[in-house]
Amino acid sequence: MDFRHIIGHERAKRALLVAASGEHNVLMSGPPGCGKSMLAEAFSSILPTLTKDKQLEVMSLYQLAGESVSLPLAAPYRNPHHSASSVALIGGGSNPKPGEVSLAHGGVLFLDEMAEFQKKTLDMLRQPMESGRVTISRVHSTVTYPAAFQLIGAMNPCPYGYLGSNVKYCSCTDKQVQSYRARVSGPVLDRVDILLHLIPVNLDREEEGTLSSEELRVQVERARERQYERYGAGVSNAKVPFDVISECSPLTTSQRQMVAQVSSKQQWSNRVQIKIIRLARTISDLAESELITDEALWEAMSLRRLNQSSSKLSAREL
Repeated sequence: MDFRHIIGHERAKRALLVAASGEHNVLMSGPPGCGKSMLAEAFSSILPTLTKDKQLEVMSLYQLAGESVSLPLAAPYRNPHHSASSVALIGGGSNPKPGEVSLAHGGVLFLDEMAEFQKKTLDMLRQPMESGRVTISRVHSTVTYPAAFQLIGAMNPCPYGYLGSNVKYCSCTDKQVQSYRARVSGPVLDRVDILLHLIPVNLDREEEGTLSSEELRVQVERARERQYERYGAGVSNAKVPFDVISECSPLTTSQRQMVAQVSSKQQWSNRVQIKIIRLARTISDLAESELITDEALWEAMSLRRLNQSSSKLSAREL
């Protein structure tokens, strides 16, 4: 799937470009058929080619899992079904084998119909999303596998699927909607950087000059190179310790006040505030800016609002 073949969804494409550039996690919400799965499938096409060390890690994990794989030049793309067990997703067994989170190491783990996964299973993602590793403990052994993946989640806005749609009327009650969304717990949502709400697009509209995946990949690679040079290692904005970002790209006093005021209004946790700054650093890298700009901060905060349709927000809107 190539991004140039996807009609519309310009804001989503921009958000996925940011996500790929800084290795940020994404959750997309929208009615059935609006393009969530298509965007997720295209996402892996803009990721950089794996390094040789990463290729060896991925091949080793696939061999341990008993799956055949050719030389993995491209980033892995895993798409487990929502009926998958916790063992299939995280790994395990009497002789612990890697699960989907490890098979997606260096690539993408796409969870379609994310709210349909068992809540207990989703909560098990918290450790690998935070540390990039997963530890499996059994009676006779304890094994730690690498699991540095990018999570791309997709879910409907309500049980029926058409909340806020202009096409179909949704009969779900507020309690049903709240219960459905609560299947993805707060701690898991806190570990997601970008929240997107998608709506169906008119297929009769003319193309707006969308860049191809190859052209977007060039932008991603340039942004990654800026990060590697800044940190002196092959680590991205989403993975580098926050104190390193604070030292290399400190916020101004007015910017800190801006983030604090908006976070207080939106009731964002400290973890979310840190992710906002990481996103802003990635957006600034795409703009080839040495410092985090105010515009990057506003755009980063807009990417945390699931029901916001505009690409950027003003202070009044936030």
